[in-house]
This record gives sequence, C-alpha cells and structure tokens, in this order.
Amino acid sequence: MDMSGSGGLSHCLTGRPDDYQASWNVKPTHQIPITFTSQNYAVKSFGLVPWSLVAPWSASTTFKFPTLNARSEQIALNALYIVLKPQRRLNPGAGFYRWSGPKSSRASHAFFDPNPILPLAGLYSWWRQPAAIIGEGWCLTVRILTRTSTGMMKSLHVRMPVRMSDGFLLGWLDPDTVGDQLLLDAVSKASIPISEQLCEHTVKPFHGDGPELIEPASSPS
Repeated sequence: MDMSGSGGLSHCLTGRPDDYQASWNVKPTHQIPITFTSQNYAVKSFGLVPWSLVAPWSASTTFKFPTLNARSEQIALNALYIVLKPQRRLNPGAGFYRWSGPKSSRASHAFFDPNPILPLAGLYSWWRQPAAIIGEGWCLTVRILTRTSTGMMKSLHVRMPVRMSDGFLLGWLDPDTVGDQLLLDAVSKASIPISEQLCEHTVKPFHGDGPELIEPASSPS
C-alpha cells in the first residue's frame, strides 16, 4: 500500500499483511485488511480478516441477519458493543461502491478519498469454534461503522461508512480510550467534512475482479 499522504495512519501500517492480494470487488465474508491494537498486550496488528462480525458467544458463523455494518448512532446501547467497545479497529482501503436506481437498471458508483488510503472505522471480535481444542480455533472477525450519508452520497444512499479523521485515529485504536457514545458521535461528526471531499464516478456493472472495475463507465454515445 502506498502510505504517502495518509496522515497518522502511516504509523499503524507497515508493509502488507501475509497472503495479501489486491481486490477491486470485496464482498461480505471476504478477507479485508484491518489494523487494531491488542487489548491485552497493547501490540499493533495489521492483517486480513473476514468481513462479517461473529459475536464471542455465537455457536456458529451463520446468522439470520447480516453483521457487516453497524449504525454508529445507536450501537453504544447494543449488548454486543458493550462487550466489544475496547475492540476498535480501522479498515484501510482505497474506496468503496454504492448503487442507485431500481434493481432492474441499477447504476454502480465508485467512491475514493483524496488521499491514497481511505480508513474506515469499525469493530473487531475474537470468535472461537465451539469444538476446537484448547488454544486453537480462534478467528478474528469485523464489522464497519456507518452514519447518515452526507455530501454527494446523500442522493445515492441513506447510509455511508464512517471515515476516520487523523485527529481521532490514534485514540480510536487505543484500547484504553473510553468507547462511549460521545466518542462514537465525535468520530462520526469529524468524518463529515472529509466525507464531503470524496471523489465519485459511475462504473460499469461488476464482472470478475480487477482494476478495470473502477474505471469510469463510458459516456453513452
């Protein structure tokens, strides 16, 4: 990853995670890069993790409802967040997609940060396979925080990911920072002016995975 111009995030990321492969079509449960600070050992980690959070008490990784995203405005009162509030992380990516229009003729939109890296706020959870032997079967899972859309996103979708500002970055990754609703609201509010600077263009319908997916769609002739 090119860390030039990525602000405070450059202190958290070194090199690339093991088994990293660039992807332009990341889907739920796919591996995504995250950085976090270990709650027990205060060690910064940078690795690949499945995108779909599994609660520590879950019996399996199959759920009736999706666990990909969480609303930042409400999550502080959620039983899961009360357990996970010290377990905050960032997802360093290059951009994200949104769709507009009816299902029969949806348009795909690619969003990019002015900087090379777009850090998204989220939570992580350690889950252990119930039948695993002692010391094994541990799996790290994540979900992304969202907020009410702002800027050009407002006309496309009611929700958007929370973009982490440099001012809150290190505190967010510090397990000793109190993770109450005040922190969530402050992080969400600080993301507004940055989110309004996002760049966007329409892309072609998705097929496969490659850099061609983020190329602007040709204008109709």
